[in-house]
Amino acid sequence: MVKLPIYAFVAVAVLAAALWAFNVSKPPSVGAQTVAPPSDNGRIAFESDRDGDGEIYVMNADGSSITQLTDNYANDFSISWSPDGRRIAFQSNRDGNWGIYAMDADGANVTRLTNGNSWDFSPSWSPDGQRIAFVSIRDGDNEIYAMDADGSNITQLTNNSDQDFSPSWSPNGWRIAFHSNRDGDDEIYVMDADGANITQLTNNYANDWGHEWSPDGRIAFHSDRDGDSEIYAMDADGANVTQLTNNSDQDLSPSWSPDGRRIAFSSVRDGNWEIYAMDADSANVVRLTNNSAADGSPSWGVASPSASSGACSSPSGSAADGGLLLAALIAPGLAFGGRLRGRWSGSPNRPARRASKRQTRF
Repeated sequence: MVKLPIYAFVAVAVLAAALWAFNVSKPPSVGAQTVAPPSDNGRIAFESDRDGDGEIYVMNADGSSITQLTDNYANDFSISWSPDGRRIAFQSNRDGNWGIYAMDADGANVTRLTNGNSWDFSPSWSPDGQRIAFVSIRDGDNEIYAMDADGSNITQLTNNSDQDFSPSWSPNGWRIAFHSNRDGDDEIYVMDADGANITQLTNNYANDWGHEWSPDGRIAFHSDRDGDSEIYAMDADGANVTQLTNNSDQDLSPSWSPDGRRIAFSSVRDGNWEIYAMDADSANVVRLTNNSAADGSPSWGVASPSASSGACSSPSGSAADGGLLLAALIAPGLAFGGRLRGRWSGSPNRPARRASKRQTRF
């Protein structure tokens, strides 16, 4: 038998320990976070007014074990998960004006990221966790900005006399999709992460918005091009548009599961705003919430290590194998998905002059 020197065994042990620590402790990379195993398919954020105002909740992916994360007399919504699932960015008017905040996935350690008298809203966390894109009216109209995850180094990305909304990062972090009324109605555009090379992806007489990138680079969105709001998907260049839902009611705010196999969305198809989920090809629609309140704007994120260990569990301490679904629910008349639309004329991201065109956004 060949005897190895003792340092060889030590080296192997050290290497094994290092690999274990790396896999356990490091935040997921873009590639790692976008393909979650089916047994750990993340959480979804949605908004609800079940306690009388807009608050953020979390639930299992099957709709069970709902836990409330925020609780105050203001409105908290427009959720965006950090790529490792440990933090949640959101907008709130708890300090008098709309600002961007972040909190732990269990609702603890709330921090305000933007300050001042401007209205800031619709945060979107970059895939590397380093930057947050958002919308602000600080220059007089709705423009898209980006800042470091701690609120520093704010950079303006768009600058025109029209209204730009709802930034959404591509899976590789190189591009940002947004919607704008710069051609007269709401269309979806994409630009480089520094604001360069703006390209229009949709072009029709309807309104296209509520967009989100899939892990493999497709874009889901909702549109009223068939007369009411339905869920669609298209390639990153705007090609191959596919209609996923088709009914006489309103389907809004699609959000992809971390493994790209499912899409959560808001719908009033059963007479009340609730959260549903379907396969990426529109099959197997399942209702996730069921109550007399308005539930909407799902935002599906990865399951963080703390959530897996129970830090963000239900009151009973259990968590389904399918992960947790984070939900924020907002009062009727406010926009699901963090986009204040429809009948609220004081919306920071929709001028009152255009409100008559809008449906109530859940």
